[in-house]
Amino acid sequence: MKINIILAGVGGQGILTIAAVIDHAALQSGLTVRQAEVHGMSQRGGAVQSHLRISDKEIFSDLIAEGTANLILSVEPLEALRYLPFLAPEGRVVTATNSFINMVGYPSMEQILDELHHTNHPVLVNAAELAREAGSIRTSNMVMLGAGAPFIGIAAETLEASIEKLFQAKGADITAMNIRAFRTGQALSQLQATAI
Repeated sequence: MKINIILAGVGGQGILTIAAVIDHAALQSGLTVRQAEVHGMSQRGGAVQSHLRISDKEIFSDLIAEGTANLILSVEPLEALRYLPFLAPEGRVVTATNSFINMVGYPSMEQILDELHHTNHPVLVNAAELAREAGSIRTSNMVMLGAGAPFIGIAAETLEASIEKLFQAKGADITAMNIRAFRTGQALSQLQATAI
């Protein structure tokens, strides 16, 4: 088993929290994890990305080569486009459709979606709306983790247990809300998969 995941978004969207949950779940599953991240401009709404490699064997590099990512999990649609050259031919893109316009010349959502539809059955998620339904817009990242869960190669129950572990210091209500958001994203992803 070997899964290469690129996590992408902008500062403040919880990309590194997603990575922490997946890392914890992978280790709990007895898997090897390698991670490399860029988050220098995260305080200013700049790009944040993480290369996350998971395997049942030893991994010798932290970085994912172009054309080998099994999953691009993005919390911002333009950031999903930025990393398409890394996507393997049968790889999947799971992205939020809520844009964070932080530059001049940001393309229209129609242009972005047109490009994404050239990939292998992208999963497009209105993460903001689903996060509000789960209890808070701040759970958008857990909605996206749930939507990406079917493609990560780790049992959903293990991912949920890792969410619980990582959020428990914030109290039972916050933990439950994040798990609810995860399940909401997971349900949407499964619904889209059955529609294919």
